[in-house]
Amino acid sequence: MADERLTGRVLGVPIDAIRWAQALERIRQWGLGYESRYVCICNVHSVVTAGQDAEFGRVVAEADMATPDGAPVAWMLRRLGFAEQKRINGPDLMWKYCAQAAGRDESIFLYGSSDETLATLQQRLREAFPSLKVAGAISPPFRPLSAEEDATDVARINASGAGTVWVSLGCPKQEKWMAAHRGRINAVMIGVGAAFDYHAGTIKRAPLWMQRYGLEWLHRLFSEPGRLWKRYLLTNTMFVLLALRQLLCRRKESTR
Repeated sequence: MADERLTGRVLGVPIDAIRWAQALERIRQWGLGYESRYVCICNVHSVVTAGQDAEFGRVVAEADMATPDGAPVAWMLRRLGFAEQKRINGPDLMWKYCAQAAGRDESIFLYGSSDETLATLQQRLREAFPSLKVAGAISPPFRPLSAEEDATDVARINASGAGTVWVSLGCPKQEKWMAAHRGRINAVMIGVGAAFDYHAGTIKRAPLWMQRYGLEWLHRLFSEPGRLWKRYLLTNTMFVLLALRQLLCRRKESTR
């Protein structure tokens, strides 16, 4: 049986207080039953966006699990009373799950990114986990799909026998896609952002020491400054200010 769900509200967004083993086990159990669910991996950008975009905020709030990606989000959960909370990020969640699935005769499905990245990713997965079954992979076009195209993708995923679908479409597109397909895709959908590119090697991930100290965002900023400077400058600053306000309000309420 799955354990009871615990959440903390980070800037008003419900984020799961959960251990690595619990997160992996929930996904395994849902996938075993081909349950139509979705998991959001929430970093600073997605938490701030959830507070600004009502539709996206609803999508995250209604997720079956929303893990704390990003050191600041995990730190906030610790400040809110979940003292042992660790960062549960997309690339590591995918890799850990694939390692376990390979030993369970369990298949996965890949949805997103480019055909080239998917081909390289599948080769890397075969090298790392020879017994892992990749039931299929789809690179959707970078435009809205027609109803017929979407129905074809859904039918292909459902026919594959995969219990989990790893989705790499970028935020907030992947979260909205998963929410729109809950009830249609008979598998757990997990939005893992740039995980496909990291594992395929098309984007270099931050060194382990930067990951441990919560500086992976800085590595990404240096790697793609033209695309990411505005996101990190604005959203990181806003997150810090809003987090301080939340903690101050919480402290005032506790002293009344």
